[in-house]
Amino acid sequence: MADHLFLRACRREPVERTPIWMMRQAGRYLPSYREVRARASFLDLCRTPELACEVTLQPIDQLGFDAAILFSDILITLPPMGLEVAFPESGPKIATPIRTHAAIEKLHVPDPEAELPYVMASIRLIKQALADRVPLIGFAGAPLTMLTYAVEGGGSKDYAHTKRMLYGAPESAHALLDKLARTCAVYLEAQIAAGADAVQLFDSWGGIVSPGDFREYPLRYAKRVIELLRASPAYAARKVPIIYFVNGCAPYLDDYASSGADVLGVDWRVGIDEVRRRVGDGVALQGNLDPGALFAPPSEIRTRVADILARAGTRGHIFNLGHGVLPETDPEHVRAMVTAVRELSSTPAS
Repeated sequence: MADHLFLRACRREPVERTPIWMMRQAGRYLPSYREVRARASFLDLCRTPELACEVTLQPIDQLGFDAAILFSDILITLPPMGLEVAFPESGPKIATPIRTHAAIEKLHVPDPEAELPYVMASIRLIKQALADRVPLIGFAGAPLTMLTYAVEGGGSKDYAHTKRMLYGAPESAHALLDKLARTCAVYLEAQIAAGADAVQLFDSWGGIVSPGDFREYPLRYAKRVIELLRASPAYAARKVPIIYFVNGCAPYLDDYASSGADVLGVDWRVGIDEVRRRVGDGVALQGNLDPGALFAPPSEIRTRVADILARAGTRGHIFNLGHGVLPETDPEHVRAMVTAVRELSSTPAS
């Protein structure tokens, strides 16, 4: 495939400008997405390759990002593991959360090609439709984040059931995390085999624990996923970049770079220059505009973009939000951000 700007930045190679993409690009902030969503349920979008392809391409066609991200959901692997998930408008719900060791033992590691064929079909269709304009990023939920959903039964404010398992039944927590790590690794391997040009591991709730417990739980099992993935035939054949994102990464910077990922995602709660100082030069960074900053006037968005670009430096940086774009965001403010990144980062590669 072509040596795209995004992939070169992942490898910390010189680029002529900072590439930009956004986590959770397709969503309720785009009117075209809402039009598609009006005629199909969320699960139908995830499970229908033609619809997943359509909404994956919308941000590329309309806003000009430098990479596309597969339209899917991190919880899509739970049903084939044996845990049913519903997706009401209020957020994902699991009717029978995992609370016992016996329930963990009943879960199995699925075969992605056999049990998630629509995801691989979506990747192949999106790759064909992109026609190599930009690379395609696949993704999965990191083990600790997946555990929180499986154990809590949905979102949570205090993660009481999660922490009851982590601290009160650590053997069960490790057993579940191991099973989730193996599921994640084979799922990402299948995405790479289907054509994904990079993969991201989302640890949306990796920041809910103390630094010591970060090493014991989120980081330990993210490393396990990355080790298994790098040992896989699909990765050996293509060696795509691996991105690891922890929401709330600031307390863990001294450990963050040890994950084994090529790129580390950075949320908005810490300066990206501080992250670079703490993690060193061996990894690329992506981030880290506060998603809420897109509610500001375009002139203020441009000022904030300039500040992040100045802090990040000219090598090994991919501009991104610090988390997903908020549904209420004006698409024209997203466009203003893209324009600012393109204009303010255009410098000769060196």
